[in-house]
Amino acid sequence: MPNISELDDVKMNLAPMSDDELRKFIIDIVATRVRKAESSDGLRFLFELDSQLYALQGELSVSYDGGTHTKHRHTKYHDFFVNRIASGERVLDVGCGIGFLAFDIANRSGASVTGVDLDSNNVRIANSRFKHPGACFIEADILSLELKEPFDVVVLSNVLEHLPDRPDFLKRLVETVRPERILIRVPVFERDWRVPLKEELGVDYRLDSTHFTEYTLESFAEEMYLADLEIAHQECRWSEIWAEVVPIA
Repeated sequence: MPNISELDDVKMNLAPMSDDELRKFIIDIVATRVRKAESSDGLRFLFELDSQLYALQGELSVSYDGGTHTKHRHTKYHDFFVNRIASGERVLDVGCGIGFLAFDIANRSGASVTGVDLDSNNVRIANSRFKHPGACFIEADILSLELKEPFDVVVLSNVLEHLPDRPDFLKRLVETVRPERILIRVPVFERDWRVPLKEELGVDYRLDSTHFTEYTLESFAEEMYLADLEIAHQECRWSEIWAEVVPIA
C-alpha cells in the first residue's frame, strides 16, 4: 500500500499528461488489474468504479449548467408534467427539491404551485433562485401538513423510490390532499443488462444509494393497485416511468 508521499509523487507525474495519455494510462492499469482477476471479481471492480464515475459525472453536470443538472433540459421531462396541468389548477409538488420543476410548471402552465420538501436547504435555494408569483415553497412533511383545501394535482418527480411503504404513503397522501390525479416519475430497473448482473454479483445496482426500489413495469403496476390508484396514462422514456394515476372511486 503506497503511503501519502508516494501517492503525491504519482499525482505529480500524472499532471503533465494530456487527456488522451491519461485516459490510456488509466485504462491500461484497470485492464491489467481486472484481466488477472477472476471474471466475477473483475466485474465487481469495474461496476463499483463505474458507480463512482457516474456520481462524479452527475456532480460535474450540475456545475456545467450553473447549478441545475443537465438532465432537466436533455430529457425534457418537465414537459410531461406541464402538458398535463391546466391554467388555474392548484398543484402540490411533493419532494420539490430546489424548485426548478415547480417553477417551470407555474411559469409555463399558469397553475398555482406549492412545493414541499423536508430539506431546509432545498427550500432556501428554491425561494431564492426560483421565485415566481405562481409558486411558493415550504419546508414540511406533507403527511403532517394541515391543508385548508384540496389540490387538483400532486407531482411526485423521483420521490417514490426514496420511500419505504410506498402504497401506504400514497393512500395517506390521497386522504390528506384529495387530488384528482397524481403525476409520477420513477426510475426503471430494466434500463440496462448490467443492472441485473450487478445485483447478481452483489454490487449496488441502484442509481442512488438512497433508493428503496427501482421499478419494473410490473412492480409499478402492483404498487399502484395496492395504493388504490388506476394508471390513466403511462410512458417509458429515458429509463424512467412517467405516469398519470387517479384515485379509484
